[in-house]
Amino acid sequence: MQCISVPESDHELLGMLQVGPDCRDLNEYLEKFDFPCALLQTEAAITVAVRNLCRELEDQGLLYAEIRFAPQLHTMQGLTQAEVVRAAVAGLRQCGLRANLILCCMRGKQNHAENLETVSVAAEYLGRGVCAVDLAGAEALFPTEDFGELFSFAAERCVPFTIHAGEADGPESVRTALGFGARRIGHGVRSVEDETLLRRLADEGITLELCPTSNLNTNIFERIQDYPLPRLLDSGVRVTINSDNLTVSNVSLRSELELICRTFSLSAWQAWQLARNAAEASFADPETKAWLLEEIDGRFYG
Repeated sequence: MQCISVPESDHELLGMLQVGPDCRDLNEYLEKFDFPCALLQTEAAITVAVRNLCRELEDQGLLYAEIRFAPQLHTMQGLTQAEVVRAAVAGLRQCGLRANLILCCMRGKQNHAENLETVSVAAEYLGRGVCAVDLAGAEALFPTEDFGELFSFAAERCVPFTIHAGEADGPESVRTALGFGARRIGHGVRSVEDETLLRRLADEGITLELCPTSNLNTNIFERIQDYPLPRLLDSGVRVTINSDNLTVSNVSLRSELELICRTFSLSAWQAWQLARNAAEASFADPETKAWLLEEIDGRFYG
């Protein structure tokens, strides 16, 4: 069994888990995943981590969550991806929060087989704790266009998917993801660089999963005032507000919503619409979606 040194001071530990104000880009942001992934290499650790996360989200007042992680990053001590996912699903079952897993494939050149395995495992557990797959990682280094075969494989197996695009790379990455059949785009904020793409997103009802603080951390925008939420809303693009990574960015969904509502003086109607967008764009089953929409309406206008 591998021994991992854990820093003695909280300050040093946080430095390994969270980005600071001097974070350069997405690649540096992604480095913060290395330490926690090294700790999550056994079924017991994965189950506990998912259970504790769900309890934390429930305590924050969330009604439903879609939790992303990459099973292939948790196989360094011999677990198969299927065993990793079973352990994560067990964690879901130990908490009262309604939640599903999105299994991330990873951008890279040497992991095509592992990505295909992720999709196959997602197909096996679809509707049993897994709701979709994703593509995450260093977008500028490994362009979205390189992964067409992967998402054809997912579509053939009727596995829903979202794709991280338009974050470290520009509008063409988003356009490519749409060509693969994505109806949700992780981030997608650089779509604002292309007016034609904005119109397409609005016309086709594509949902962008916005993560404001994360985009500031990775230097896509310098100030929250520069964040293109008003432009997207004015263009009729369907958007949601997301935390990206709670620990790395040191945020919660509540803090992200408070940040954008305060910065852009959003009305109660706009906040309600953002919540409804999230429910409608979720990969939840129809019964859960209907329940979510009813709960949202009741909490805003009940």
